[in-house]
Amino acid sequence: MKAIVIHAARDLRVEDRPEETPGPGQMRLRLATGGVCGSDLHYYNHGGFGAVRLKEPMILGHEVSARVEALGEGVSGFRPGQLVAVSPSRPCGACRYCLEGLPNQCLNMRFYGSAMPFPHIQGAFREVLVADAGQCVDAEGLSPGAAAMAEPLAVTLHATRRAGMMLGKRVLVTGCGPIGCLAILAARRAGAAEIVATDLSAFTLGMATAVGADRVLNMAETPDALAPYAADKGHFDVLYECSGAAPALAAGIAAMRPRGVILQLGLGGDMTLPMMAITSKELELRGSFRFHEEFGMAIALMRAGLIDVAPLITQTLPLAEAETAFRTAGDRSRAMKVQIAFS
Repeated sequence: MKAIVIHAARDLRVEDRPEETPGPGQMRLRLATGGVCGSDLHYYNHGGFGAVRLKEPMILGHEVSARVEALGEGVSGFRPGQLVAVSPSRPCGACRYCLEGLPNQCLNMRFYGSAMPFPHIQGAFREVLVADAGQCVDAEGLSPGAAAMAEPLAVTLHATRRAGMMLGKRVLVTGCGPIGCLAILAARRAGAAEIVATDLSAFTLGMATAVGADRVLNMAETPDALAPYAADKGHFDVLYECSGAAPALAAGIAAMRPRGVILQLGLGGDMTLPMMAITSKELELRGSFRFHEEFGMAIALMRAGLIDVAPLITQTLPLAEAETAFRTAGDRSRAMKVQIAFS
C-alpha cells in the first residue's frame, strides 16, 4: 500500500509500506480522505516542533475518514463499505489519568503521527489502515471530507466544554486558521452572543466571517484594533487563543473583562504572560489539549446539520500530489483546510 512518509524537514515521500491484518476487536479500513493539520506541517517544514524531533521516518496524518473493508473477530455494529471517521486518540485505559476520567492526558497515549515517543507512533495517511473498532464512528450521511474534519472539530468542542457556560457570552477568537474558525462554529452552537475574530491574513478573516464571526479585525493592518475593547476593564467573557503567538495572547488579555476565561489552544511554545492583568482582573487561564468523547459528539453535530464544516475545506488533492497538498496547506493567503483524497 502507499503511505505518506516524512523522513526529514522537506523530505516527504509517497512510498510502499506493508499492510496489516486486523486482530480481534479491529477493522481493516480503506482510507477515503485525510486532512493536513498544523502539526503535520511542523514535521514537513521543520522536522518537528519544540523539543519534539523526527528520529526515524514516520507516516503522517491523524485527521481521516475511511470505508470499512473487513471486520476482525468480535466486531459488530459495522459493515463493509460503511463510511467512518477514525479517532487518532488511543489512550491506554489503565494509567492513573485514564482511570481518573482524563483519557486525553493518558500517560501511554498512542496518537497517530506523533514523534513524541520513540519509536514514533505511525500516522494514518496510508491507503489501508487497521484500527480498533472503538476508534471508529459511523459517519454515513456525511461526505468523506466532512467526516475527516471530526478531529479538529473535536479539539474546539473540548475547549468549549472547558470554557463552561457559553450562553450569551461575548467571545474573542485570536488566530483564524482551521482551529480558530472551528472555534467560532463551536462557540456559536454553544450559544455565544457575540464573536469577534482577529488574524493577520485577509483570507483567513474572510473565512472567519463566512462561518459566523460578527466582526473581524486585521491586526497586521491595524495593530491596535482591539484597543476599544479594553475600555472599562475589558469587554470579552471568553478568549479562544488559537494562534500560539504571545502578541495575540497579550492583546486578547487586555480586552478581557474581569473574571473572564482564557482558553489556550495554540501550541506556539512557551510565552511571557501579562501576569498583573491576569491577577488584577481575576482572569482564569485554562489549557485545552486534544479531546476524547468530543470526537463522537463532533460527528453527531455534523450529521444532525447543526455544524457545517464544508466552507473550511478549500482544496482536495489526490494522493499522488501529496507534497503539493502540504505546500498549499502552508499558504495562508489561499488555503484553510487542505485534504488528500486516498480513494
